[in-house]
Amino acid sequence: MIRLDKVTKQYGAKTAVQELNLDIEAGELFAFLGPNGAGKTTTIKLMVGLLFPTSGTVWVGGHDMQRAGDQARQLLSYVPDQPYLYEKLTGREFLQFIADMYGLPRDHARERISQVIDLFHLDEFVDDLTERYSHGMRQRTVFAAALVHEPRVLIVDEPTVGLDPRSVRDLKDLLRQQADQGTTVFLSSHSLDVVEELADRIAIVDHGRLINCGSLEALRQQAAVDGNLEEVFLTLTREEAESAVGQAPAGTTPGESNNQVDGITTRDALSTSAAERPGVNP
Repeated sequence: MIRLDKVTKQYGAKTAVQELNLDIEAGELFAFLGPNGAGKTTTIKLMVGLLFPTSGTVWVGGHDMQRAGDQARQLLSYVPDQPYLYEKLTGREFLQFIADMYGLPRDHARERISQVIDLFHLDEFVDDLTERYSHGMRQRTVFAAALVHEPRVLIVDEPTVGLDPRSVRDLKDLLRQQADQGTTVFLSSHSLDVVEELADRIAIVDHGRLINCGSLEALRQQAAVDGNLEEVFLTLTREEAESAVGQAPAGTTPGESNNQVDGITTRDALSTSAAERPGVNP
């Protein structure tokens, strides 16, 4: 459903993503992890068509994102880490706007809007202007908008930021349910406990390169660590950082090499990145 074939993205002399290969199946809940500056946000932008690769190809549902972007975007929804809404619209008007953007027939749109309002318990505030919404209310509205056209691919970036424990539980149930119903869920998160609970497979990137990909058990074997995902993640990224130090040209630091966007250390691994802030991407 999602395939990245030798995808590279460069910004001048800096390489944000380097020959990244991913193949993600329909109905898979796929987690994407990495330290700050590892290339996660750039990869997501490439997948949703906000950026095009310097080389390589991004495929969504069999469509080349660069050559057939309209068809590819019709299949997906993107929920960024900061929920963006048009503040002079009510929640219901925003949902209708998204339905119109995806070309849903009016009767079907009305039915789907009613369903997502019920699913996310928006009834109490959906007819208020979104400028009055709390973070949790915004997050629920954005997820409702993301699902209104029943996407085959759902890409979410740091979805648990700012949510209370009940909302986090509801969100985890939703993501698992979507995957079980056949939707491909691509989850980028620093919340390793959420990833450990939900993910079918986990990819770890660092310095713009894929360093490991597999089930949690497979990653444990690669790291030679019989612990939780946090221990596995820190072990694998520490080994990668040490390798990068050893490969850096004389007189430079790893952060100055062409394979890295930001100079980072392992202790940065669990801090939250500053990600893109567009709304749901039609």
